[in-house]
Amino acid sequence: MLKVKDLTLHYGGSQILYDVSLTAAAGEVTCIMGTNGVGKTSLLKALSGTHQRTSGEIEFDGEAIGKLPAHALAQKGIGYVPQGRMIFPLLTVKENMETAYACLPRSEHYVPDEIYELFPILKEFLNRRGGDLSGGQQQQLAIARAMLTKPKLLLLDEPTEGIQPNIIQQIGRVIRYLRDKGDIAIILVEQYFDFAYENADRFVVLRRGAVMKSGSHDDLSRAELLEATSV
Repeated sequence: MLKVKDLTLHYGGSQILYDVSLTAAAGEVTCIMGTNGVGKTSLLKALSGTHQRTSGEIEFDGEAIGKLPAHALAQKGIGYVPQGRMIFPLLTVKENMETAYACLPRSEHYVPDEIYELFPILKEFLNRRGGDLSGGQQQQLAIARAMLTKPKLLLLDEPTEGIQPNIIQQIGRVIRYLRDKGDIAIILVEQYFDFAYENADRFVVLRRGAVMKSGSHDDLSRAELLEATSV
């Protein structure tokens, strides 16, 4: 679904990513790991088009995507749940979800039952403002909004950050459900090691903006991965 080759990225005069290459397949969760400040969020911003890469190639669903802006990539099927969730605090839950309709034809401007089955609290709180939700509820809303765009690639940036344990478990179930459907590739940035190790099929470990280790769940032992991500 996604092939990235030699991606570099700068913020002003500072280089953040160095020749990052990776692949993400449909029906798999690829987890980007590493300590704070190694470029994990910057990588997702580059993949989502919210910050343009400096160089490198990205192929999505068999097509070279050049340097398309975020809204064009969303229409092509890249869903992004950013760190901090970025829901609209003054819009209701219903209105927040309806912002996803911009990526869809008019005939698909509705919320499928699947969304409410995965996140029942959203149906209960449809008319509550986004800013009045708890952190865990906001995260559910952010994931639901991304799912409404019918992504082929779903980017999740720290979905467990600041979330209560029962919601973390629910988010894990949703990730596994989407993976097992087999038609979505998921890239997960995650600091919570146990959550990442439990839910990922492949791992890419960044250090100082470069890939220092990668492999499948079977290739990398828990101890080896833990050591690589703690340096």
